[in-house]
Amino acid sequence: AIKMSDQLGRVPNGAGPLAGDALAVIEQAAVREREARLMSAIAQSHDRAAFTEIFGRYAPKIKSFALRLGADRAASEEVLQEVMIAVWRRAETFDPQKASVATWIFTIARNLRIDRFRKENRPELDPHDPALVVQPDPSADEQLAVKDRYTLVKECLATLPEKQREAVQLAFIEDLSHQQISERLGIPLGTVKSRLRLSFEKLRLSSFFTEP
Repeated sequence: AIKMSDQLGRVPNGAGPLAGDALAVIEQAAVREREARLMSAIAQSHDRAAFTEIFGRYAPKIKSFALRLGADRAASEEVLQEVMIAVWRRAETFDPQKASVATWIFTIARNLRIDRFRKENRPELDPHDPALVVQPDPSADEQLAVKDRYTLVKECLATLPEKQREAVQLAFIEDLSHQQISERLGIPLGTVKSRLRLSFEKLRLSSFFTEP
């Protein structure tokens, strides 16, 4: 997936550190929401396009995770296959209220790797080994703080002119590239870039960016 910093090229001059903060807030929430929707599509209708996107997002990370735990390349491929089969078959067990997609998937990968060690009669893995510890999701308070700031950013976005707001939503919420936005809206590529930069110039003047 293309990051927002890649979408914008850079934060507009003078936007200050809060501009980057806003991008991080939007990106974190947008990624989590999008991945939750993808999992819902897999669970409800075995949506192959949604599964393909989840696979593309996590396959390299799962292989790296398995390699760090001592698997060779062949074994890491097998772990990857087992994890993605589990994602396909058990998608309905994913609960976005309890964990992010990343935490859910890496927990599956961790458990499968431990099971493999046991089946191969290899020395037991220490489940508390730092390499096996799945990065926890933010605490309830941290998630609430992110949600509050995301809500504030969305309120700021609502103040933008419709065309600029549309460009921002396509870039950040739907994760489209500048070229894809150009094709979707039927406007020149330069116009897309201009709308995105103008939108952040306007947001820079909002309360979100001028708060102490």
